[in-house]
Amino acid sequence: MEHLTNPTAQRLLNAFMQFGKAGWHQRIVAGCKPSEIRVLFCVKKGRRPDACEMKVSEISKLLHVTSPTITQLIKGLEANGLIERNIDPHDRRAVGIKLTEKGEMVTQQAAEVFAASLNGLIEYLGEEQSNQLADLLLKVTHYYDEKTASVYTARWNGEEGL
Repeated sequence: MEHLTNPTAQRLLNAFMQFGKAGWHQRIVAGCKPSEIRVLFCVKKGRRPDACEMKVSEISKLLHVTSPTITQLIKGLEANGLIERNIDPHDRRAVGIKLTEKGEMVTQQAAEVFAASLNGLIEYLGEEQSNQLADLLLKVTHYYDEKTASVYTARWNGEEGL
């Protein structure tokens, strides 16, 4: 990146790129890809307290992806016996999604793998640096969320040059 003349900016870019390549979040568990694991977790944790199933639109909204994307993932998870779809008896157009027993086991296994990974990082960095890292990552997220919101607001208000 030739536009980055500030050595700190170059170092940050390099760190972000290396972190992205590290694959800490790209683990396959029980034959499931990370995107499938996210759907399983969403179905397990995201349902409303008054419902035992989730709708595709709810999963889509929680994961910030389109419904067709979720539908494709659901098809694969269903074929592997990890989720089941049930037609809502009150609204035949709506389909409820829930985990099967096998899906519950895979989700539990994925949670254990993820926890072990994070605990290993904490052991490697120590509590203090782990907390500093968490604080910094939250701050970075906040910065980029604010920046994105300000760009959208400026565009909405017709401001140019951003």
